[in-house]
Amino acid sequence: MQSNWWKALGLAGLASVVATGAVIARNERQRRAYSPDEIRERLHERHARAEQQRP
Repeated sequence: MQSNWWKALGLAGLASVVATGAVIARNERQRRAYSPDEIRERLHERHARAEQQRP
């Protein structure tokens, strides 16, 4: 009976690794969906905000 417990625990761990990988892959696809122009624009906006916050 204890053997089944460890098998279930192992399968749960494997399922969690798979789910985490799926989330990471989805986030990477969303990140790559930006065009180079959009990325450049966002970087310029972030730089401008950082410059405004300088003392």
